Amino acid sequence: MQTSSMKNRILVVDDEPDVLDLVTYNLGQAGFQTDTAADGAEALRKARSNTPDLILLDLMLPEMDGLEVCKLLRRDAKTSAIPIIMLTARASEIDRIVGLELGAADYVPKPFSPRELVLRVKKRLEQSNSAAPGHAYSFGPLQVDVSRHLVTVRGRRVDLTATEFKLLVMLLQRIGHVQSRDQLLRDVWEYETNIDTRTVDTHIRRLREKLGVAAKYLDTVRGVGYRFSPEMP
Repeated sequence: MQTSSMKNRILVVDDEPDVLDLVTYNLGQAGFQTDTAADGAEALRKARSNTPDLILLDLMLPEMDGLEVCKLLRRDAKTSAIPIIMLTARASEIDRIVGLELGAADYVPKPFSPRELVLRVKKRLEQSNSAAPGHAYSFGPLQVDVSRHLVTVRGRRVDLTATEFKLLVMLLQRIGHVQSRDQLLRDVWEYETNIDTRTVDTHIRRLREKLGVAAKYLDTVRGVGYRFSPEMP
């Protein structure tokens, strides 16, 4: 596991110079390397060329908003697994839900505490760097190598978002045990409050679509939640 923040590069995307200065200063004080972008097009270009370890993405950007940037990042195999923390002044719950459904790992409302933001960045990076190192799973056509963040079905790579991958691994680690939607929200999204459980359903649906023939292992327990069942026909 990486223990030095110096090895981690953060892309900070915001059109407000004061916010960029505040965030990059505090990340720099914590030992992180930073890169910045002031709009969506620049963010996409830098994310694809520099491959940061994490992206702090403002929701309200000129011309192309943060949700659209997040969507495009998740569609690109090169950037699909990069954790994204969204920053926004919008207080609407629907914006948070949409962001999470698009694959954002976390959501921080403005104004925010720089110290709390740095702690959230560290926590997300620790999770990415230490998620069950060395573990691999194999069930029929499905192969999951956790340490390499690699999923294949019948030998073909499946590109999952960071959240989709974490959801799949969480179910794999609890094979045969039913996980309620609320439990998955707490363990995968780490939200203790009640956000719409449709967020889980949306991610399960997208995960099934991507896994194809291996989707048969994702079992729906009606009225309860989901489980990974290798004995499914």
